[in-house]
Amino acid sequence: MASNPGILTEWPWTPLGNFKYVVVAPWAIHSIYSFIVNDGEDRDLSYFLIFPFMLFRMLHNQLWISLNRYKTSKGSGRIIDKGLEFEQVDRERNWDDQIIFNGLLFFLGSRHVSGGRNLPMWRGDGFVITFLLHAGPVEFLYYWLHRALHHHYLYSRYHSHHHSSIVTEPITSVIHPFGEHIAYFLLFAIPLYTMALTGTGSIISYAVYVTYIDLMNNMGHCNFELIPNWIFSLFPPLKYFMYHSLHHTLFRTNYCLFMPLYDYMYGTMEKTSDELYESSLKRNDEAPDVLHLTHLTTPDSIYQLPLGFASLASEPHTSTWYMWLMWPVTFWSMMLTWIYGRTFVVERQRFDKLKLQTWAIPKYNLQYFLPWQNEAINSLIEEAILKAEEKGVKVVSLGLLNQGEELNRYGGLYTRRYPQLKVKVVDGSSLAVAVILNSIPKETTQVVLRGNLTKVAYAIAFSLSQRGIEVATLYKDEYLKLTKSLSATKSEVVLAKGSASKIWLVGDGLSKEDQLNAPKGTMFVPFSQFPLKKLRRDCFYHCTPAMKIPKSLENVYSCENWLPRRVMSAWRIAGIVHALEGWNEHECGYAMSDIDKVWEATLRHGFQPLILNASPNKY
Repeated sequence: MASNPGILTEWPWTPLGNFKYVVVAPWAIHSIYSFIVNDGEDRDLSYFLIFPFMLFRMLHNQLWISLNRYKTSKGSGRIIDKGLEFEQVDRERNWDDQIIFNGLLFFLGSRHVSGGRNLPMWRGDGFVITFLLHAGPVEFLYYWLHRALHHHYLYSRYHSHHHSSIVTEPITSVIHPFGEHIAYFLLFAIPLYTMALTGTGSIISYAVYVTYIDLMNNMGHCNFELIPNWIFSLFPPLKYFMYHSLHHTLFRTNYCLFMPLYDYMYGTMEKTSDELYESSLKRNDEAPDVLHLTHLTTPDSIYQLPLGFASLASEPHTSTWYMWLMWPVTFWSMMLTWIYGRTFVVERQRFDKLKLQTWAIPKYNLQYFLPWQNEAINSLIEEAILKAEEKGVKVVSLGLLNQGEELNRYGGLYTRRYPQLKVKVVDGSSLAVAVILNSIPKETTQVVLRGNLTKVAYAIAFSLSQRGIEVATLYKDEYLKLTKSLSATKSEVVLAKGSASKIWLVGDGLSKEDQLNAPKGTMFVPFSQFPLKKLRRDCFYHCTPAMKIPKSLENVYSCENWLPRRVMSAWRIAGIVHALEGWNEHECGYAMSDIDKVWEATLRHGFQPLILNASPNKY
C-alpha cells in the first residue's frame, strides 16, 4: 500500500478475498449462454471470447513469472542482486485484479458501446490505427501522467505502492492502486475506443494490442535482460521504441511506457541504462557454493515451487480442492517433466558469503518407491553431483527421498563410485538427530520410538540411551533390531506395547491404529522427511526436523514444502553449516558426524529451534 493512501486505493472487490471472481461470473455465464442459444448475426463471437481471453492473459502473465524466477535463480542476465522477500510476494499477489477490471470493462463495452458488438475477426485499417495511436498520444500522455505520479503528492498517495518493489518481477508492472488503474485504462482505451467509433475494430486487433501491452509490461519489469545486444546493433533506432532495462532504484528517470522516445526528448532518460544493460548481459549462470537437491512430491507440487504460482509457493504446501480444476495443466506438466527429464534450478539464496541454490529432480514421491525407477533416479542425482563438481560447488545436500537407504545407501553410493570427489555430499542426518533430541522436554525419562528404523532412528535411539532415557518400542521386531544394533541392555531399550509415555518419536510406517492408541496429550515428533498425518485433536504434532533461519539469509520468498515461512529442513541446513564450517569430509552413507558439534555450529550461525505451539494439533 502507498505510504499515505489516497481515495480509490482499494479494489471494489477486495472484501471478497479469493471469491472476487464472482464479479465476473454473471458476464461469463451470459456470454457463453448467448453464444450457445443464438445463431446467425445474434451469435456474437467477440463477446463470447472475452472470458477465454481473460484466462489467456492470466496464463501469459504466469509464464512470465515462471521465466523470470527461473532466469534470476540461475543468475544469467540478472539486473539487480537484491533478493525478494515474503512482504513483496504478499503485496503483489493481487496481480489478477487488473485483468478482472479490464474484463468487466470489455464486457460492458461489448454490450453498450457503439461498434463494440459482432466484431469481425480481422481488419487491417483498425490494426494500423491502434498502433499509430499508441505510439503517438498514448505514449505521450502516459509519459506526463507518469511524471505527475512521481510528484510527492500523488507519489505518496498512489505510485509509491508500485515502487515499494525494488527488485521487480513481471507482475510488479500491474501492482497499482485501483485509482491508478482507472487512469491507465482511460489511456489504453484511446485506440480501443477509436476503433469502435470508426467501425474499424476487430477481434485480432483488440487481442493483439492488449497482449502487446501485457508482453511489454512483463518484459520491462523482469529482473533480467532478455533482448540481446545484437538486435540494438542491427537496428540502432530501436532503442527509442523499446526499453532494454527498467529499474526501480532511481525514481526520477525512465517515465515512458514502452517507447523511451519522450525520455530522450525531455532529458529524463537514465544515463546508466545502457551501462546497466551491458553489464547485465555479461552475467553468466551463477555457480553456487552450496547446492540442495530436492524433488517433486505430488503432481500438484509443481504449482508450489517458486517457479509455479507465487501465492501458493509463499505458503506451506497443503492440498486444496481447486487444484483439481487444474488437472489438464497438471497432467501436461507431468508429461513435460517426463519428456524433459533433467534436473532444473528452483531458487537461489545468499547467506553470509555463501551462494545457495536448490535444484529439483523431475521425479515424484511415487516413483521413489518403484524399484525399477532407482537406476533412473540415481543417474539424475549422480549427474547433478558431477555437474556441481564441475562448477566448483563446495557442498551438495540431499533432500527428501534423494537419500534413501534402498535407493543409494543414504548417498554413500556416489562417494564410493567417485572417491576423488572434491564436493562434499551431506545427507544431514546428524543435524536431523540433533533437532529431534533438542525437541524432547528435558524432564523426559522415556520415549516411544515407532516407525521405519532408518539411519536417523538408530542414531536417535543410541543418543537417548547414552543420556539415560529409556527407549520403548511397540513391536518385537523393532525391539530386536535396536538391541542388536546398539548392543543395548534391556534397561535401555524396552518392549512396551502399553507404554504410558507421551513423547512419541515417529517415522514413516506409523500405523493409524498406533496413532489412535497413543495416550491423550501425546506429543508426536517425526524424524521422517515427510510430516505425519494428523488424526488426533487431543495430541500435539511437531513438524519434521527443521529450524528457523537467520534474518540475514536473503532472497527467501517461498516455503519449503509444508514448512512455515523462513523455516528450513534440517537436511538442507546441514549442507549450509557444513560449508560455513569448512568441514572437509562427507556426511553420507552410514557415517554420522558428531551430533553435538553439528548442533552447536548450527546455533552459532544463527539458526534457531522451532517452538511447539501450546495448543494441540498445531505447531
